[in-house]
Amino acid sequence: MSAIKESVDISRRPEDIYSYVTDPSHLTEWQESAVAVRPLGETPIGVGSRMVVTRRIGRREFPMTMEVVELDPPRSWHMRGVDGPVRGDVHGTIEPLGDGERSRLTIDLDFEAHGMGKLLVPLIVRPHARKEVPKNELKLKGLLESGAA
Repeated sequence: MSAIKESVDISRRPEDIYSYVTDPSHLTEWQESAVAVRPLGETPIGVGSRMVVTRRIGRREFPMTMEVVELDPPRSWHMRGVDGPVRGDVHGTIEPLGDGERSRLTIDLDFEAHGMGKLLVPLIVRPHARKEVPKNELKLKGLLESGAA
């Protein structure tokens, strides 16, 4: 079971949401703690692609290499951290609602802790993420529904 699971309904087609959330260049636009993303290799991303995502938690910045594990357009994606003391594991799903012009986005997030991460995850990382994920989803909803994205 994931540590954090949040959903939001968005008035956009699954294809629109999927193309935006799986494009690493948009990550800093809708995720509060993401301050930089640097692809490692060619874009567009595919299964096996890696990127370094730098997140700010409190006053510190933490880089983490993420790897794409699964892409199933426009339904789901799965990425996991492959290095560092805190390794995120995120699985997203998008399901069409009604006539397909609306969708439900669900993000499942958990963390794997190594070394000092065993202290950071329960004390800082999970509590921070529990607060951030719903805000991120609402920000994403606003961007996509306003046409700004």
